Formats: sequence, C-alpha cells, structure tokens
Amino acid sequence: MTHETLLILDFGSQYTQLIARRLREHGVFCVVRPCTDAAALPEGTVGLVLSGGPASVLGDDAPPFDTRWLDVDVPILGVCYGMQLLALHHGGRVERGQYREYGRSALVRTGPCVLLDHFADVQNVWMSHGDHVAAAPPGFTAVGKSADGVVAAMQSDDGRVFGLQFHPEVTHTDGGSELVRRFAMDVCGAKGDWKPSAFIAEQIEALRVRIGDERVICGLSGGVDSSVVAALLHEAIGNQLHCIFVDNGLLREGEREAVEAEFSEYQLTVVDASARFLTALEGVTEPERKRKAIGEVFVRVFEEAARGIEGARFLAQGTLYPDVIESVSVRGPSATIKSHHNVGGLPDDLAFELVEPVRELFKDEVRQVGLALGLSKSRVYRQPFPGPGLGIRCLGEITSPRLATLRAADRIVRHEIEAAGLQRAVWQSFCVLLPVKTVGVMGDERTYEEVCAIRAVHSTDGMTADWVELPYALLARMSNRIINEVKGINRVVYDISSKPPGTIEWE
Repeated sequence: MTHETLLILDFGSQYTQLIARRLREHGVFCVVRPCTDAAALPEGTVGLVLSGGPASVLGDDAPPFDTRWLDVDVPILGVCYGMQLLALHHGGRVERGQYREYGRSALVRTGPCVLLDHFADVQNVWMSHGDHVAAAPPGFTAVGKSADGVVAAMQSDDGRVFGLQFHPEVTHTDGGSELVRRFAMDVCGAKGDWKPSAFIAEQIEALRVRIGDERVICGLSGGVDSSVVAALLHEAIGNQLHCIFVDNGLLREGEREAVEAEFSEYQLTVVDASARFLTALEGVTEPERKRKAIGEVFVRVFEEAARGIEGARFLAQGTLYPDVIESVSVRGPSATIKSHHNVGGLPDDLAFELVEPVRELFKDEVRQVGLALGLSKSRVYRQPFPGPGLGIRCLGEITSPRLATLRAADRIVRHEIEAAGLQRAVWQSFCVLLPVKTVGVMGDERTYEEVCAIRAVHSTDGMTADWVELPYALLARMSNRIINEVKGINRVVYDISSKPPGTIEWE
C-alpha cells in the first residue's frame, strides 16, 4: 500500500530524526533521504521538508544538491539551512552573521502565516545557525523576525513554500509540534492515517507474499524490538518461524526463563553458550575488547544454531527507522564512541535474505505494535538492556562469582524501582559492579569488599540522558538491602552524571 508521504531531505542536521518523529506523532507517514539524491518524488508524496545542516550555503563545504528539488510541485518547508537554500535559489540574500545564534530566542511575528497563527506576537523558539537570510526573495514575504531583526520566517505569496530559521521540531520551540502538524495537514493535505493497526495488517500481508512457504529465523533477545518482530512474523507465517535465543551467561536473573515462558509457542531454540562467552572473557578488562569478544562469540554461536534449522531462507532483524535514517545520513558514519550495545552483527557469508518488518518504525511505534499484537506490557515496556548484557556492567575482569554478585544487586534495584511504580517512568535503572574495594564494618568485623553503583536516567531515545532524582528513601532502601543481602558488596554509590558528558552505560 502506498501511503501519503512527506519526504524529508537530510542536509546533516542533528535534528532530522526529530522532524520525522513530530510528523509520525501526528499520524503522518514520512521518509528521510540524503540531500544528495537526484530529484524524484516517490509515489504518494504530498510535501517536502528540507532539514537544517552544519554546512554553509555560501561555502565550499555545502553538500552536492540537485536544485530541481526546489521546484517540485508539492508544498515545501525549509528549516534553517533549508530556508537559506530556498532564499538563495529564489533570488533572496543570504549573509554570514556577525555572530552565531544558538539556543532559545524570541520570534517576533511580522505578518500573517498559516503555520504561525497559533503563535503569540513574541514566541519562544530554538535557533541554531550562523548564516541568515538578510532579505526574502521576490515572491516571498517575511512573516517573522528574531529579536535582532534577522528574517526568521518567510512564506511564498502563493502559500506553498515556507522557510523557518528556527527549529520547530525541538521541544524548546513553544508550539513547534503544532506548526509541523499545520504544514503536514493544513498545507499539504495529509490525513494522518499512519496507525499501528493499519501497519500490522499491511505488514502481515506483505510478509506472507514475500516469504511464501519458506522458513524464517529470528534472533530473539527478549528486547522489545526482536520480540515485536517475532510476534509479527508468528502472526503472519505461524510455524514457519524459528526463533533462536542465546544465553550468553551475561543475562539478568530470570531473563532466560521469562523468554522461554512467553515465547514457547514460537518454535524457540535456546542455546546455552554461557561457558563459551565466559571463557572468551577470561582476563579481559578493557571495555572495547569485552564488547568485541562478546560480539564475536555471539556471531559464531548464532551461526551454528541457524545452520541447524534446515531449509531456512530468511533472517529476521529488529532494525528500526532511526537505524535506517543514520545509514542514509548525508553526514556519513559518526565517530565511534564505543561499539554498539546491540552486538551480534552477522557475517556477510551467512546465506540468508534479510527480513526487517519494523524498519519503518520508531521505538514508541514499535511498542504500540507490540501491545496490539498481544505481547505482555512487561515485555513491551521493558527497559533497554544492552546486547553485551552484564558484561559491560561488571567492570574489570568478568568471573562467575562477580556476575552472581551483580545479579543479586540488580534484582534488588529492579524490585525497588517496580515497587515504587517507577518502572516505566525511568528510561533505565541498573547496577554497576566496580573493581574497587573499600573498608567497611559489619557487626564487629572489618570487611574489604567491592562497590556497587546505582544508575537511573531519564531519556527519550538514549542519545541524551539526565540522571533521575530518585527519592532519598528509595535510595536508602536499595543501599540497605544490597549491603545486607548481597555478599561481596559493602558500599553503594549513586551516579549523578548526565549524557553528555558521560554515557548511560559505564562501559
């Protein structure tokens, strides 16, 4: 089925995904393509958005761009760099600023505009630019300026092309989400019919047509992405689906048993490879080496298990739309901070065709699909858990006794978070076992045991995060229980670092 679509051209903005998110929140289907693509509107396209970007339209570093995009026969919204590109193309004047403008600013409305009619005369918006439009092009009217007089919003006289110097997609712009809705629905005529229920029906039909009578293997981790993929495929093809769950010995307490119980009807193969993983990790303390060792063993274990399923042609993966957007970004690959949490990239010579049924969805949409498919709420709203598991929460050398200590502490933190009703309010909450020993006193005896750090963060996508101000009484219960109940820990600390500059996981 062809959906009415808004096409977003990515010029490298850090906010491109947010534009797509805002559109999806209003039920409008959208796709992101690099700005270097040749001008050709996909079938069903009702509008075009030009994103911001780090380059200057006046500089030599401007990305290659087919200017025919600016003359397509659908409404256009240019944001930041996109606005400057529109202004330059249509004969306006773009200048380098005396200074750059980043952060919260004030938009002063100077004329009527369908996108801004809900704004106050002076509205808080979020700016992030160096160059600016000094004069709107012929056939355009400036409808908003920043406090220092820079053109901050313009529209064409026919009401089909708009430019915004500020970013409506970020939450810091008051009324920004409504502005995006107005462009999509009031200007482009989108109906907002992108719904999880419709997605399920369409995907089931498409999967049945593509897969036919063939068999499909799904690597099931127990996380929401792979669980929804498995549920969707099971609904579509039933017993043609074979799921593989790898127990790497780095799971939290009860994790394997919960997956076995919930997915027992999915032809689930459980591979206990914990000994292989722990052997590969002997003596390894450097974080990146840990991740690579875990990933390499996972590939080999999964490969062996997959080859044991006779006649399988397809491999299902839980690729999400943010992964797709990143892979087509005009910016190219970003700097590696650390290997990705979801280790287990499979080798090129593993002869399966990929099936990625949720590659058009964001995480919140995947959760909605999971609920509609009947997965348990505890599964759908499960906090993110990294692929390397406790391997990157057990700092220093990984041993069976230290993992047992960490599992016991983690169980207490999870229990207390759930008892306080914070399981869904907190993005992630967990324990880290530190290879640091401190002196303590228990009863009349001196102890010399390891330190446990508790981490709890708020986030929406994991890209940034703030530490959670957990109630002191809750922290006290966690600390008391861990020290009293878990042998090997005599001190508990709380991590109050945000991301950035820190990361959510410690390794």
